[in-house]
This record gives sequence, structure tokens and C-alpha cells, in this order.
Amino acid sequence: MTEPIKLEALAEGVRRGNRRDLSRAITIVESTRPENRADTAALFNRFRIGSHREALRVGISGAPGVGKSTFINRLGVALADKGVNLAVLAVDPTSEITRGSILGDKTRMTDLVGQKNVYIRPTPTGLSLGGVPESAKDTVFLLEQAGFDVIIVETTGVGQSEISVANLTDIFVLLIAPAGGDELQGVKRGILEFADIVIVNKFDGDLKEAASRTAAEYASSVNLQPKRKEIPSAHPKTLAISAILDEGVEDVWSEISGLADWRKENGHWLTKRQSQERHWFRREIQSALVAMLERSPTIGTMIGEMEDRVSNGSINRHCAVKELSRAIRELWLLD
Repeated sequence: MTEPIKLEALAEGVRRGNRRDLSRAITIVESTRPENRADTAALFNRFRIGSHREALRVGISGAPGVGKSTFINRLGVALADKGVNLAVLAVDPTSEITRGSILGDKTRMTDLVGQKNVYIRPTPTGLSLGGVPESAKDTVFLLEQAGFDVIIVETTGVGQSEISVANLTDIFVLLIAPAGGDELQGVKRGILEFADIVIVNKFDGDLKEAASRTAAEYASSVNLQPKRKEIPSAHPKTLAISAILDEGVEDVWSEISGLADWRKENGHWLTKRQSQERHWFRREIQSALVAMLERSPTIGTMIGEMEDRVSNGSINRHCAVKELSRAIRELWLLD
């Protein structure tokens, strides 16, 4: 375990915005090793609650190839030129074979790399089922402690990841590619339940007409969705842009900042933040309990045995879970 005095120095370095200390701190919170999880708790104890700058957290998601990195590159340059301190947390899918990141989004944000007031941190999903690792919440906390004004969390749209990003950020932006009307029907309803702003990218060249049509269809579908109290009646807004031509990117930022101001004025900003804290608290409890069970000599052995029985068909998974639950209650004297 890291010495406490080193953790104190590390926390102070993060507060000063030292990039090396910030990267070291993020490496600690991303680690799944038990000793580093203890370090995370000890490190966080060295930050006073409410003492950091409150950043605007923007989630950006979309399927591979939709142009997220190009869009973030363009938006990031515009913000950096305005003097905004920007952090980009690029969540990459993890290979189940090598445990390495697959997409390498940082390599496509060429204009942002090296910018004095921009910090880019690729982070692997690990084995997270939601597409966003639990450590992402801690990383966002550290980025706020380091004094960033805007934090962009980018992830690949893999279904559950959009929900995870929405639970981590203040404004959730979904990028989609031009598509035919029939292709929209299967995803439209679910997407619009939690997206704040929908961007149809590639509004250029041969795809311009398709992008315009797609944006119009999404915009009209807003009227069919249940009204959400945390966004104005005209939202979720739908915009057609060309990230590669840098057309419409500034309009997206105007919508993001405008919606953030509206939520603050109407009390939804704080409510959303509090709801997110409860969400991540429960998620961490679940992970901690699973880890505790697997480390238990008795229960850990039973889990392995049940896995074998489920896999060879000698017991179905529902009965296996029921037996494990009974054993846990008896062992730990639970109600």
C-alpha cells in the first residue's frame, strides 16, 4: 500500500493540476487490485467534500464510425480557444483476450493532443457490463479536483453504455449516423428516453440528404415521447452537423451550455447529481459484496462448484442461485 505521506503529496499535486500526479492518481483508482482499492479510499479522504470546482460533465456516445472522435476533436479545439480547461475521458472497449483497449480514440484527436489546457485520458472498460467502468466515476471526481471546467466522457454506443454515461454526466449527447426511416424505428424510442441532445453527423457530401432526413425524423419523434421534467419541452434537440467540415459544432455547444444553465435555474442540476451519487454508491456496494463472496473460502468454493454444475447441466442456474443464497444466509446469519 502506498505510504500515507505519499498519498497526501499526490492529492496536493492533483489539486494543483499537476498532470503527472493526476495520471498517477487515476491509475490507482482504475486498478482492480485490493491494495489499490484501499489506496483509493485513503486518497479520497484527502480531498475535502465540496472544495473542488464543479465542472460541466458532458457524455458523448454513439456507435463506432459515427464520428465521435472527430466531433470531440473539433469541439475541444473550440473550447480550448475560449480558454476552457478541458478533460476528455475516452472509454475504450477492452479486448477479452489481451485486456487491451481496442479503439484507441486518443490517436484520432490529433488537434487536442499537446494543447496546454486539454487533458486526454483513455480508459479501458475492463469487464464492466455497463460499458463504463466503476472507476470512471472516481476519475471524473479527480478531474474536478484538478480544476477542469468541462469534462467530456466519450464511450462507444453498445446499448447499456449510454445509460451508464447518462448516470455519470450532466448533459448526455448522442451521435448517430444518417440512416433510412425503417432503421430508426427499432432504436428511436429507447434512445430518446435519456438523450438530451441528438446529433446527426456527416451532414455533408453524398450523405447530406440522408442526414437531413434522419434529423427531421428524430425531431418529429420527440413529440411522441413522454415528457421529461428535467429538460425543456422542445428537447431532446436534434441537430444535423458535419464534424469533418466543422459545421454546426458551435451550435451543439450552445445547446449544451444553454441546457446546463436551464437545469441549474430550475433545480434539476442538483437533483440529477444527487441521484447519480446514489446510483454509483449502490453499484459499488454490489461490486464490493460480490468480491467479498468470492474471497470467502466457503462461498468462493461453492460458487466454483455451482459453476461446474450449471455448465454440465446437473442443475439449472436458478436453483444454483437459490442454493447459494441459502448458504450465504446461513453462514452470515442474514435475515
